[in-house]
Amino acid sequence: MKPILALVLSSFLPLTLAVAAQASEPEPPTLVQPGEEVDLSSFLWHKRPIVVFADSPEDPRFKEQMILLTSEAEALLERDVVVLTDTTPKPTSALRKQLRPRGFMLVLVGKDGGVKLRKPHPWTVRELSRTIDKFQDRLREVEDRREN
Repeated sequence: MKPILALVLSSFLPLTLAVAAQASEPEPPTLVQPGEEVDLSSFLWHKRPIVVFADSPEDPRFKEQMILLTSEAEALLERDVVVLTDTTPKPTSALRKQLRPRGFMLVLVGKDGGVKLRKPHPWTVRELSRTIDKFQDRLREVEDRREN
């Protein structure tokens, strides 16, 4: 009886290990998050928020910007970017109070919490990446990765 039990258990072992491996895999990082209830200080020193404001999710500039950002998400994730969206001007969110947009606006915030860039029109991932790659903390990150 014991050999049969061992045979049955051994047939389930690979399946059990596969399920356990899937459960332990980390979730892929999320690039885009709603920003209405976000506090920028929660990203301090570990993420670079890009905040995209519009007065409506139907704003053509907002739609274009989101397509540009999500189409090259990997390049942004590599640079520790998180995209926060706020398309609801009323009631005024904490992000709106802090960054004071007028209509459509793209704001790049550094890991240090400082505003690095404000644009009233959509920007490509290439333009954003080039800007981020000039930051001193980004240069150090790249250098650290090369050493490791």
